[in-house]
Amino acid sequence: MHIFRYRGAIAALLTLTVSPYVFADTPAPADLVLTGGKIYTVDKLRSTAEALAVRDKKIIFVGSATDAKQWIGPQTTVEQLGGRLVLPGLFDSHIHPIGIIPVKACDLDSREKTLRELSVFVRGCVDRFKVPEGGWLNVHQWNFSDGNQPGAEYQTLREALDEASKTVAIQLLGNDGHHGAFNSVGLARARNAAGGVVGLSKSTLAKDFGAYTKFIGVDADGNPNGAVNEDARGLVQAPDILGAEFDASMKARAQLPRLLNAAGITGVMDALVAPRVFDLYDALEREGALTVRATLAQFYDPEQIKTADGKVDYDRMLNDAQRIRAKYASDPLIRADVVKLFGDGVMEGNPYATPPTLPNTLALNPYKQPIFGKDGQGKLTVTGYVDTDSNVCKEVRSNELKYAKPKAVAEFTAANHFHPGQCTISYGQLQHDPAVIKEFIKRFHLAGFALHVHVISDGTLKTVLDAIEASRAADGISTQLDGLAHVQLAQPSDVARIGKDHLYVAFTYSWANAEPEYDMTVVPFIDKVIGNSFAALHAPNGYYERNVYPFKSVKDAGGILVAGSDAPVNTRDPQPFVNMALAVTRRIPGQKPQNIGQAVSIGDVIDAYTINGARFLHREQVAGSLEVGKSADFISLDQDILQLAASGHAEDIARTHVLATWFQGKKVYSSAGQ
Repeated sequence: MHIFRYRGAIAALLTLTVSPYVFADTPAPADLVLTGGKIYTVDKLRSTAEALAVRDKKIIFVGSATDAKQWIGPQTTVEQLGGRLVLPGLFDSHIHPIGIIPVKACDLDSREKTLRELSVFVRGCVDRFKVPEGGWLNVHQWNFSDGNQPGAEYQTLREALDEASKTVAIQLLGNDGHHGAFNSVGLARARNAAGGVVGLSKSTLAKDFGAYTKFIGVDADGNPNGAVNEDARGLVQAPDILGAEFDASMKARAQLPRLLNAAGITGVMDALVAPRVFDLYDALEREGALTVRATLAQFYDPEQIKTADGKVDYDRMLNDAQRIRAKYASDPLIRADVVKLFGDGVMEGNPYATPPTLPNTLALNPYKQPIFGKDGQGKLTVTGYVDTDSNVCKEVRSNELKYAKPKAVAEFTAANHFHPGQCTISYGQLQHDPAVIKEFIKRFHLAGFALHVHVISDGTLKTVLDAIEASRAADGISTQLDGLAHVQLAQPSDVARIGKDHLYVAFTYSWANAEPEYDMTVVPFIDKVIGNSFAALHAPNGYYERNVYPFKSVKDAGGILVAGSDAPVNTRDPQPFVNMALAVTRRIPGQKPQNIGQAVSIGDVIDAYTINGARFLHREQVAGSLEVGKSADFISLDQDILQLAASGHAEDIARTHVLATWFQGKKVYSSAGQ
């Protein structure tokens, strides 16, 4: 999944008219009146108005500036909008809020670095944070897809991190939450299923960790190269992604609602809530500081929650989930009626590894084996492909032990100009056995939970749709608000099923763009590419280009678009207006668009961030649009994003800033001078 970070805010479409209307007959003055603006209500008619009035935390009037005057009394606060655009408060329907809290940590901030630069930076963190011998250093926001070029000093991540420290265990935390990397000290701590510390090595990959080979990168000799992804990271017994920083995040928790409100966000779904994270939300609510509506997607890993005989303990997971759901059943701000499941991992491979590391998420077609080289400018390029059906490759696959020996590898590579490991035929894999995915979804569906499933690839999407449809068939209930996150690649027949099943899809719209370095980690493994040009990587008839992030197709099929930043993936900033801009343009400055036919209108993406998000999270009766009777949750902007899109300047939407945010009628954020 590729993430674009644009330091700024955004723009829009639709030419609307002001329709004055009064929705209440009481003459009692309002607590607050906003007037003289362009209020985009997101009601059924997508009306605009000039003014609104608030009393007792709720909207009591929406209409013309003239009619708003009757609501102004001696104690009424009047805000003059000066023509500014007002929107309902935004819903981020897939975010990891605790991760946006800035804490003191070793943080790469997603900057691209060569292996040499990475090694120097991490060595600096070891010194700066005074990590003791044998201790752990977590390095946050590692950009796994951009940078990491090998050089004369270091060929692998492991070598670069070993130079940073040979006494401290180092863990790079990928900015997507799925990739990781370790030095030799860290790799040596891997435990096998029996609990023995055996370390990650060529021999233990063959003996102890065979089920994880698609998640562990290796070098030309078959030894771990430092890259360890997905659940395989748990083998190393490293601190989890919260790690030692959780206590610091709890102490800094007051920043969380302020950061969300500053981005215009007044509703979230925390897309992965581990048990201790509930304490953070409880504390914020207890302190009166929770100025967002929070839906907490409970997370239970079926690989970790098992009975004494090694079977998945569905009963235990359900009992825990039902207990937590009941705890928040009458809470006005917090819900816990959603359960998160990972269907797969991520789609990026590593073209710098020898042999290149393949994507690991489940694909409908086998991943291709590109041969990478350097072009005249020293940039990565594709020079050809391995024919995995050739007799040479068939012989390699029939003699795997022979080609695990360094001498045989060297001789083969010299004779054939590619590593024998590239004779591998792989479709990737699911995060869990298909039967586990099916049973997990069925059990939680029957218990009345909505499912929120991480889905990246076409093969995973098919599997998850099968499971959701089977769960609905089990009791005939199809009205639960099930959702999918990401959906990077989807074949048309499964897009049609998303629509038929009326599923909500939380796209991170800023990921839909063409960026050469990222594209080289994905496209050549799916479509045959020669070279590294835009034309080669984005051929209109390519399978990836036609089916990547199908925003418009999902909407046209009947799926419901919602919006999820996935922050802190790539950036701790939820950047809603960057996401809106790329939903409309599907490009970053200086690049051509990625499959512009899948772009949606500014109205569509505002819906995704407002009323659709409210419906997805069971909040449509109180939020998501600016209508009489609803909570007074709204934001004012420094740009008219509707007009920007309508005038052909949608890219400027990314530079939009929130001037002020109100939650339940109270101004909870104001930019300087507002």
